[in-house]
Amino acid sequence: MNVKMVTNTEERELAYSIRKKVFVEEQNVPLEEEIDQYEDDCAHFLLFNEGDTPIGNGRFRIIDGIGKVQRICVLSEFRGNGAGQTIMNAIEDYAKMQDLSKLKLDAQTQAIPFYERLGYHVASEEFMDAGIPHRTMIKDI
Repeated sequence: MNVKMVTNTEERELAYSIRKKVFVEEQNVPLEEEIDQYEDDCAHFLLFNEGDTPIGNGRFRIIDGIGKVQRICVLSEFRGNGAGQTIMNAIEDYAKMQDLSKLKLDAQTQAIPFYERLGYHVASEEFMDAGIPHRTMIKDI
């Protein structure tokens, strides 16, 4: 698997397609909440399998000097083999190149154990986002 930073409209549309399958179709997140006003302010990342098929993605932006990891997702048939961690590692490497020392994300509560294995810790009470329970998590890098 390899991760590529999105550099053109075609790649961005591939990322949106994956997000729509995972968040809109699987999790019933409204499309207008999934594709939001911050898209142009973010660095987008696409994960490809060995056959060069796009299977996952994530996005990243800097807010008040802290890196915010968002929209991490992997197509259902490719989960459970390290794909999510591969995306996260690429985003963390990118954040380090931006001279950031802290990352933050809003994790769906069911995904908290995944992020804890990557060194994140819970930093908030539970809250609802797009009808799904979340908690903010942070990590020093």
